[in-house]
Amino acid sequence: MATTPYGPYGASGGSPPGTDGDRESQSAFSLLRRLTDELTTLLRQELALATAEISRSMRLLLAGAASIAVGGAVLFTGLLAMLAAAVLGLATVLQPWLAALVIGAAVALIGVILVLAGVRSLDPSTLKPSRTAESLRRDKDVITRRQP
Repeated sequence: MATTPYGPYGASGGSPPGTDGDRESQSAFSLLRRLTDELTTLLRQELALATAEISRSMRLLLAGAASIAVGGAVLFTGLLAMLAAAVLGLATVLQPWLAALVIGAAVALIGVILVLAGVRSLDPSTLKPSRTAESLRRDKDVITRRQP
């Protein structure tokens, strides 16, 4: 490229080709094509973000469901122990049933705690794709030329 005393782009001091200064000389067709390319890229990025957030939400959902299942199994074990204690209590009048009842109550308490923790982790607000919603709102603002 030839340079002049005024710089590589002439006396006007313009911008290199392909930059903002060149937009005025671009045809409507090339501007439309560039717009569709940029919108396609934007859509792909938004889909990738939504996919990542949904994957994260599904992992949280599965972890919560697993916690509920484990808590339910432990609670069921506690119920079985308390039933065994009740049987022992009816069979004898004294101490063996009391020990089984205490153990069964402790296991049941652990199960209740696990189930409640699993239910708490399934709160709908933790599953909402908030970053995608915010990004889409910003994209809409940019497209409609509003300030965020």
